[in-house]
Amino acid sequence: MFTFAFTMVRHGETRYNKEKLLQGQGVDAPLSENGLRQAEAAGVYLRDVRFTNVFSSDLQRAKQTASIIVAHNNHCLGKKIVCDPKLRERSFGIAEGKPVKDMKDMAKAAGQQCPRFTPPGGETEEQVQSRVKDFMDSLCQQIVAQHASQCSQGKEGLETACNGLGGACGRSSSGTNLSDLHEAFADAVDGAEDLQVHVLVVSHGTYMRNVVKYFVEELQCTLPQSLKMSHVFSACPNTGMCRFRIAVDHSTGLSPCVDCVFINRNIQGSKVVKHE
Repeated sequence: MFTFAFTMVRHGETRYNKEKLLQGQGVDAPLSENGLRQAEAAGVYLRDVRFTNVFSSDLQRAKQTASIIVAHNNHCLGKKIVCDPKLRERSFGIAEGKPVKDMKDMAKAAGQQCPRFTPPGGETEEQVQSRVKDFMDSLCQQIVAQHASQCSQGKEGLETACNGLGGACGRSSSGTNLSDLHEAFADAVDGAEDLQVHVLVVSHGTYMRNVVKYFVEELQCTLPQSLKMSHVFSACPNTGMCRFRIAVDHSTGLSPCVDCVFINRNIQGSKVVKHE
């Protein structure tokens, strides 16, 4: 198995966020002054993380946030940010640009509840989930192709990650309890420092919630025991972040095992707000 760290960050605040208006894909607003400050704070917080790969939604608010984070990072000089439309926010169709309350009212009139409700012209949750899966499948295969050769070369730290987790990640064939995988990661500070490969993804609130849902419901992601399920699927704040460790089959890059380090960490303010 090949294991890498995966950190997901929501973009900074925009005027639409502040005014509680839906943006989706059709509204491509830049960061507000507060959003720029949030992105700066996120960059400072993440400055010592050795990101090897950086991906961003191709929408302006995400690209700005990713650029600021990379500019502050001590190890990302000249690092290319790969912009991928699969990381875009969910499309909310005719509700875009309108108050969030309007969409809730539309859902109520249709006898449905948010977020399952799909406004006319918008994406269904299933369509967003399909984008999530496509991105993660492509990412896992790409990371293995780029970096797995280091495992056989015995690089410090990575060799342990590759060899030490093989048994714990065999859930599909051996039925291993995934709590064993979480215990194997327990001694790592924030679950990343012992790995040679660390992927940064900058995206959007609803998209991130669908990533977490995919990890937990489809991939049976292990969670810290103290983490409440109400927090797992809650809305991520602007520049809030999630971190996971992902172990994939060395030969194919498929069938990942996922372990949660933290979800929706809010780094704004005088001290970090942790929910682990």
